Formats: sequence, C-alpha cells, structure tokens
Amino acid sequence: MAVQMSRERFEELVGEALDEVPEELLGLMSNVVILVEDDPPPGEDLLGLYEGHALTERGWDYAGVLPDRILIYRRPILRICDTEEDVVEEVAVTVVHEIAHHFGIDDDRLHALGWG
Repeated sequence: MAVQMSRERFEELVGEALDEVPEELLGLMSNVVILVEDDPPPGEDLLGLYEGHALTERGWDYAGVLPDRILIYRRPILRICDTEEDVVEEVAVTVVHEIAHHFGIDDDRLHALGWG
C-alpha cells in the first residue's frame, strides 16, 4: 500500500538526504539543481532522473548552458513504499543514484556497487 505524504514533507526528506552527502562531494557538484516533481514524464517508470552533461563529459566548450537537473519523483517513490521509513531510505538511495550520474557513474556501475 502506498504511503501518503505531503509534498512539503517529501521535499524535507530530499533535503535530509542531501544533508547526508559528504560536503566534499557536494562541493564538487557544478551547475546542477535538484528538484522534486510529482510524476515522471508520461510513459516513464522512474524514481529519479539526471538530465544534463555529466562532469566527466564536460570539455573546454562547456559554457553558457542551463544547469543540469536532478529530478526526484514523489508519487512513484510513495507508491513503492509501505512506511515512512521506506520512503526515507528510497529517497536517500534515489538522491545518491542521481548524484552519481552527475559524476559520470552509469547504471551498470551503480548496480555493481549495490546502489541499483
């Protein structure tokens, strides 16, 4: 059964997940915003999404671009969780997963590291 949670509370959990990311790592993030959306694009089955150019793909010509976006999707996460504790854990995993994409770590490597 899906967990019921306000958008405000969910956004707090995303903030708390970000607070758990080491400062050194957050300090290396560049030109990226983290947003909460209710749902992924139609037809997509996602908990989160990284849109942009990973740090490993940025070259000398990377300039003047809009910020990359990390999107955390509230309703899909709530649907797969049974308790608020499950939501806290899933939000943390999803935030780390999408931040990893910002650093150029792909899904296969994340799965191998146990973050899949």
